[in-house]
Amino acid sequence: MKPIVALVGRPNVGKSTLFNRLVGERMAIVDETPGTTRDRLFGESEWNGRQFTVIDTGGIDPTHGGKTPLSIGSVDFIEDIRRQAQAAIQEADAILFVNDVETGVTEPDREVAQILRRSQKKMPDGSFTPPIFIVVNKCESRERREQASEFYELGLGEPYPVSAIHGTDVGDLLDVLVASFPEQKEEEPDDNIKIAIVGKPNAGKSSLLNKLVGEERVIVSPIAGTTRDAIDMQIEINGLPITLIDTAGIRRRGKIEKGVEEYSVIRSFKAIERADVSLLMIDATTGITAQDAHIAGFIKDEWKSCVVLVNKWDAIEKDGTTMDAYTEKILSDLNFVAYVPILYISAKTGQRVDQVMPLALRVQEERLARLTTSKINEIIHRAQDAHPHPTHAGRALKMFYGTQVRSDPPTFMIYVNEPTLMHFTYLRYLENQIRAEYGFLGTPIRIVTKGRRED
Repeated sequence: MKPIVALVGRPNVGKSTLFNRLVGERMAIVDETPGTTRDRLFGESEWNGRQFTVIDTGGIDPTHGGKTPLSIGSVDFIEDIRRQAQAAIQEADAILFVNDVETGVTEPDREVAQILRRSQKKMPDGSFTPPIFIVVNKCESRERREQASEFYELGLGEPYPVSAIHGTDVGDLLDVLVASFPEQKEEEPDDNIKIAIVGKPNAGKSSLLNKLVGEERVIVSPIAGTTRDAIDMQIEINGLPITLIDTAGIRRRGKIEKGVEEYSVIRSFKAIERADVSLLMIDATTGITAQDAHIAGFIKDEWKSCVVLVNKWDAIEKDGTTMDAYTEKILSDLNFVAYVPILYISAKTGQRVDQVMPLALRVQEERLARLTTSKINEIIHRAQDAHPHPTHAGRALKMFYGTQVRSDPPTFMIYVNEPTLMHFTYLRYLENQIRAEYGFLGTPIRIVTKGRRED
């Protein structure tokens, strides 16, 4: 499982710029206005052969009631940062505490440093976990790099001066960051079907887990999960061993304060990486939110299967069109995973809860499905005859044949005369044609092209 690195710090110190630098894309919106809303909160990065997930906090609201800006030393503002830091220390594997050399050490910086320092756990070898790195941003000049030494005051070790916008010395920071990661260990084979319950806080994850475990009544044993302090539940359905991965934290010793939604997704990320199928829970009373979309995006990016569960359906006033309208809204907001099935449930009353596991197992079955090479070629040639790929600069794409090279997730290789000619919209068209033949319900499809000579 990839380590998770969290960026912590007050607004406008350059967290999003550093985030973009680490993931190699302009994924986060960068603006001079503190508190700018981000497109996404997570990204994938790699350095010296080590892959890791980067989380951009970006969610501290520097306004009081959304109107009056808070001063840098405001008690309310510091409380927001305190909650953010507490959540980060519990969920991340390493923390980059980002500061601004232009402002120097501020009171909020001291508050965060104190929280981080107190929350670290001392290991038997004398080290502390998770490791925390003081990043001093906006150090474009030698004078500013020398100023970075004043951040020793925070008591968290050596400050690392960088310029996120120019990339100066970011490589040195990454060298020490990845060196702090634990050695990668080969995981023991686990044939259990792994199903994760994910979603934003208060969506009903704990209630659903309790219902599922209580109704099945075939608990094998609670086992310690990979996520820090989390619990996996093993159940058995019709002879199939299933591991339910709990991200709700119903057995956690600690409790994260409400309102730190940025870090509620970290637990979900860890669970999604381990899972075959994720049950994405949406609160029907609040509707789909950006946080739901973030988690759905991560499920897709990890090529995992998904079922959307709309919980608290009993609390919604309904007429004959309510469910159809709600479904249309979800498919619109989550159009990038339009293949997911949607089930309306109430974990509180048990409404349709008995359909959750059968649906998840059906999705897992389709995730493992394989199509014959003859069937795939029939699909792609029929698609090509109906809608030929447009030419580019007089050159035409030719698809020779296709085959399914793997399942989990279903992956198709199409041999063409020139892969660079294949447009992404045509790949989407081919995916739709494959789904029309075999649904692959709730499961992403990967299509790759490979060049070969025409005989």
